[in-house]
Amino acid sequence: MKIAIIGAGNVGSLTAMRLAQASLGDIVLVDIAKGLALGKSLDLEDARPILNNDYKIKGTEDIANIKDSDIVVITAGLARKPGMTREDLLLKNSQILKDISFSIKLLAPCAIVIVVTNPLDLMTYFVLKVTGFKRNKVFGMGISLDAARFANIIAQEFELSVNDIEAVVIGAHGEAMLPLARHTRVKGIALDEFAGKDKTGLLVNKTVNRGAEIVAALGTGSAFFAPSAAIAQIVNAIAKDEKRVMGVCAYLEGEYAIKGICIGVPCKLGKNGIEDIIELDLNKEEAKVLKESADYISGFIKGLPCMI
Repeated sequence: MKIAIIGAGNVGSLTAMRLAQASLGDIVLVDIAKGLALGKSLDLEDARPILNNDYKIKGTEDIANIKDSDIVVITAGLARKPGMTREDLLLKNSQILKDISFSIKLLAPCAIVIVVTNPLDLMTYFVLKVTGFKRNKVFGMGISLDAARFANIIAQEFELSVNDIEAVVIGAHGEAMLPLARHTRVKGIALDEFAGKDKTGLLVNKTVNRGAEIVAALGTGSAFFAPSAAIAQIVNAIAKDEKRVMGVCAYLEGEYAIKGICIGVPCKLGKNGIEDIIELDLNKEEAKVLKESADYISGFIKGLPCMI
């Protein structure tokens, strides 16, 4: 299997490391910055004797090297700065991803494409439309990361193992996400029952603001350890045909009464990409908030540049 990662910044290079060490396939790391992808790939190669792992990785500035890739991960683009929302990145990152999408369409027409660039829901929609690929072949990382953050925050609050938490988050990746307390389980008990309304509200609020908290603490750049782990989990599910259910940003065609946008929902992932979209049983309030999240995304679509 050939896996291309476009963007050799913190997220891209850590993703390359995780995928290479998992021996999921031959890795191609691409970045337009002179020497960046090459230098990082050489460094990763030097770790092979230490790790006793003969993985193959190539770093390059030439996107032509993604030719015939089975999976393409897009991490290229600008990262958020303190005080900047994901939507502030919309115009600049869509301009970057437009050329990348055309290259993928030309060079790797059979690839499954995983979008990580923010604002993620809008960039996933943009890549889907520019490539013209089927909706099961283009989706975003998004809420798998948000669910991990939710689980970690809950585990820390109650001094539990993260393995005791089954967190569920849907909606837009970012401040419009919807952590679902009723569907999240703590030792098998629904979070809203386990924690109570007030405590649950605090945990949800902390999860929603976790990304901004990390950006503010770092000063420059954004999260990369957890995002790269989330990407690797998704790639692993595809490469090993796991038929695993996890949250990703998918294009909806009527599921959840939403149509024509990309938004985070649970999906079954396997060798064909998204093999099924799982519709949770939402109550009226949850459905209302999800619709608001979808409307939030829809409001920015008109801000995307021309796709042709």
